[in-house]
Amino acid sequence: MSGTRIAVLGAGSWGTTFAKVLADAGGQVTLWARRPELAAAINERRANTDYLPDIRLPDNLTATAEAERALAGAEVVVLGVPSQTLRANLTAWRSILPAGAPLVSLAKGVELGSGKRMSEVVCEVARVPVGQVVVVSGPNLAREIAEEQPTATVIACVDHDRAVELQKVTFNRYFRPYTNHDVIGCELGGACKNVIALACGMATGLGYGNNTTASLITRGLAETARLGAALGADPLTFAGLAGLGDLVATCSSPLSRNRTFGERLGAGDSVAQAQVAAHGQVAEGVKSCSSIRELAGRAGVEMPIADVVHRVCHDGGDPSRMVGALLGREKKAEWA
Repeated sequence: MSGTRIAVLGAGSWGTTFAKVLADAGGQVTLWARRPELAAAINERRANTDYLPDIRLPDNLTATAEAERALAGAEVVVLGVPSQTLRANLTAWRSILPAGAPLVSLAKGVELGSGKRMSEVVCEVARVPVGQVVVVSGPNLAREIAEEQPTATVIACVDHDRAVELQKVTFNRYFRPYTNHDVIGCELGGACKNVIALACGMATGLGYGNNTTASLITRGLAETARLGAALGADPLTFAGLAGLGDLVATCSSPLSRNRTFGERLGAGDSVAQAQVAAHGQVAEGVKSCSSIRELAGRAGVEMPIADVVHRVCHDGGDPSRMVGALLGREKKAEWA
């Protein structure tokens, strides 16, 4: 698939990194940046000066601040904007999307209000069939991939041939994609792990060690799998890269924005203070914890960790009471 023309819409750290992955796989990539000055800097300095200033970008990757220019002639369209802004951005782009091109979602979240997964938002707004939407999910910390450290991911699509097509477009010497048909499971794994990472960060900020973190990861995976089962996901997905793999990476690494944000909350910062420390960026899980909690409520699924994180982030809850709230729950069998 060398020479495939690809538009990547969104020049944050993950959008830029994924654009680099595609370029290193041989694609002709155009990266859309919201700000003209950032697009110019990428073209002139061969680096994203805002997010990855020390990473040299390939020559077959160019940037533009004009979405129409990025999308002109694109055979693949990658959506690299945050989950809660996807609908608004896609609405603005809908009339200029190339007909029939696969739409690849990088966002990991559940939309506030609607409770829709990102692929559902894409299908609704872009008015495309579900088989045209592809989801990327896995243990994909942007900084490590940008440094070309070996990693694997999942390319999920209900259309197997489409997934294989995108697998070829993304495969390179440091990035190994696997295909999966379970879009629901991959998206839920990617969204829920951000919330569990916030909980792990809080526990770390409170001074707790590896036992607590391991317990939160394991029980968080159980919560995610319960929600997935209720919504029709394949249970095997949660034992794979888009489930356990993504969860471990996000909950364990200081590169994880969600874990780091949670750590500041555990150490005593308010959400506003943690946001200032994160240079104005809010961790995805801060918003997704609410939409996931609502989604679980509709499905009749208990998600106590997500509930506690929501209370800390939005109801003024005290992180120091989080562990007590979880340990004080009714005793039950592990696989109840």
